[in-house]
Formats: sequence, C-alpha cells, structure tokens
Amino acid sequence: MSEHYDCTNPEGRSYGIAAAAAAVRRGEVVVLPTDTVYGVGCDAFDAGAVASVLAAKGRGRDMPPPVLIPTARTAQGLATEVPDYAQRLMERFWPGPLTVVLKAHTSLHWDLGETNGTVALRVPDHEIALELLGEIGPMAVTSANTTGDPAARTAAEARAMLGESVAVYLEAGPVAQGDPSTIVDCTGAAPVTLRLGAIPQADIDAVASPAADEEPAPVAEAPADEATSDAGSDTTVDATSDGAAEGPVPTP
Repeated sequence: MSEHYDCTNPEGRSYGIAAAAAAVRRGEVVVLPTDTVYGVGCDAFDAGAVASVLAAKGRGRDMPPPVLIPTARTAQGLATEVPDYAQRLMERFWPGPLTVVLKAHTSLHWDLGETNGTVALRVPDHEIALELLGEIGPMAVTSANTTGDPAARTAAEARAMLGESVAVYLEAGPVAQGDPSTIVDCTGAAPVTLRLGAIPQADIDAVASPAADEEPAPVAEAPADEATSDAGSDTTVDATSDGAAEGPVPTP
C-alpha cells in the first residue's frame, strides 16, 4: 500500500524523505514536490524503475523522462560537450525551472528510453526535492500525472491519478508556481527552445547571447498565460509536462 507523508512539518518531512529514499533504493517509484509541478520519479540508473514511471503515466519509451540532479556540478558526470551558452544558462537559472538537453556521456549505465544520445537535466529550486536528491543522486522525474491530465499541484492530486503505482507520496502543499520548466536543447551550436514554461524566451535569449558575458541581463517573470511552444529538433523530449524538473525527456 502506498505511503503518504505530510512534509509541511519537520517530523513528517524527516520520516517522509527517509521513506522515499528507501523506496527509491528498492527500485520503487515516488512522488515529490518541485518548484514547478509535482513529479513522479525513481533512481535514474534503475532501468526497471524508469519503466515503472513511464507505465504509471501511460507513456512509452519514445518519451523518456528528464533527470533531476542535486547540484550543477553533477551535470559534469552526466553530460559532455557543454556549450558556453549552456553553461551561462545553467549558472543563471539553476536551481530553477530550466531543463537543458545535452549530449549524454556514452559510458553511462542507464536506460531512460529513446534518448538519441541526450539527457535532459534540471536542478530544482525546492528544499525537499534537493534533500531527496542529495540522498539518492540523479533521479528520472517527470510530471506526476497520467497522460492527457493536468500536472498535479499537490501530492493528493497525484495520488488520485497514479494510485498504488507509487510507493511513497511526499506532500508539501500546493506548488507555488504550477508552470512547467522551460526546456532548451543545448546540443547544437545555438540553443533551441523545445518548450516555453516558467522562464520567458526573452530571458533565455538574453542569457544565451555571447553579450551576456559582458553585461548580465535582468530576468523577467513569465506571463501567467504564456503558451507552450515546441521547436523542431532531433532531440527526444516530452514537452507536455515538466523535469520537473523541470531529460531526454519528458518533464518537471
């Protein structure tokens, strides 16, 4: 039976994170809060658990989940050929609602799905998510909802959709933002926005530009009615949900 922890108080948070970490180590699936929407995830290096995440959402291997990481430094061990503009984006927007798609190290022993040799990475700006990631390491996390349904803004909403397919639910109250992360393909000479989310295109352009090295551009808030956008790319990305995270890539 699924366990549900109220992480809005210190005791519940402590027990919840411990239970979630134990579940992930057993190869099970958990729901956790992020700074964008609630995510459903598992150990990124456990192929069976990744398959369980996709099955819970009703998705196939053609929509692989992104990977949430605890720090930007973790990206060095997962991605290769990181362009200067991608480094600028990560420095400015991490932790935060930016997912960057990069070329994955070929030596990695994982199976996220049909990634075309890429990995989508994000450092969430949420204490509970970061604490769990600090315990576990990289997690494959996508939005906590079934295909076609709105992304969950609470663990209770996620449980109504995902039910017993999830071992542990961490409830931290409604997410403050509710918008998915902006996804940017950084595998080429110039950035390509695959999905507009919490970070507006103007801010992506300002930071990714070489001129950003000389004078940092101000970061504007995303309009509440900002539309989702998909740009053409060979990179496999689930641009319908967040991350969660905001990798190759369905989303928080």
